[in-house]
Amino acid sequence: MFERFTSDARSVVSGAVVRAERAGAATVTEEHLLLALLDREGGRAAAVAASAGLVEGRAAVEADLAAARRRGGLTRADTDALADIGIDVDAIVARVEEVHGEGALDRPERRGMRRRPFSREAKDVLTRSLRIAVGRRDRAIGDEHILLALTARPGAVADVLAAHGTTYESVSRALDGDGHRDGHGEGRG
Repeated sequence: MFERFTSDARSVVSGAVVRAERAGAATVTEEHLLLALLDREGGRAAAVAASAGLVEGRAAVEADLAAARRRGGLTRADTDALADIGIDVDAIVARVEEVHGEGALDRPERRGMRRRPFSREAKDVLTRSLRIAVGRRDRAIGDEHILLALTARPGAVADVLAAHGTTYESVSRALDGDGHRDGHGEGRG
């Protein structure tokens, strides 16, 4: 599948690996994919991210991702649903961190690993990017397909993106100009 990626998409994937290594993460996650995408200045997804305010609001995006990580990856909807049945996630996180230390619900770190595997969620994002490219009748998988996949996969990253006004629909509209592709399904190749 990687051979179908454009150079921009490959840069996002490579950047995600570098981000995971720098963070000492056990795996390359969808969060690393998003942050690597926001690191880029070129490519269609970078343009959409910039116009959506994600680059300018990057500190807020990173803070929201850190908060989701601190909650063990629970989305706001998950937290709200648990609150509806009387479970205070923030109180549970505080108690766990009191006993086990700050960030105890974060993913485990593995410093010094030579190769970090992609998490199941990150693999799913990359697989979805292929499906999205095929569905849009694009010949190659670009960074824009990765951004679309990040918005389409339920979870903390899509939740954070939506909180910042970036949804599958808004990204599609930005990529397609008026929100519609021509009748022949012509896409970027």
